[in-house]
Amino acid sequence: MQYLLMIYSDETAPDPGLTSEYMAFTQDIVKSGAFKAGDRLKPSSTATTVRIRDGKTMITDGPFAESREQLGGYYLVEAPDLDGAIAWARKIPGGPNYAVEVRPIHVM
Repeated sequence: MQYLLMIYSDETAPDPGLTSEYMAFTQDIVKSGAFKAGDRLKPSSTATTVRIRDGKTMITDGPFAESREQLGGYYLVEAPDLDGAIAWARKIPGGPNYAVEVRPIHVM
């Protein structure tokens, strides 16, 4: 089963300088065969949100929700179950200003 590991962090917090840790984690997950896709996202200030209300399209700058934590990147992984996906999420480098949401993919 595939899971999306969404990495949220506070963009206003100092950069914890985890580039080398992320590179090592990415190499490990690729070698394991669990890696399907993953990327770091540009800052939320570059986001555009599209909403359809009463048949009208509304386009606004910024993320969908105002929050201290913003989606900063993701990994799409293959895992046998939720526990396997959580095991990968626990290994993602981070600090006190991050969270990882684990969500199963509904294959269409």
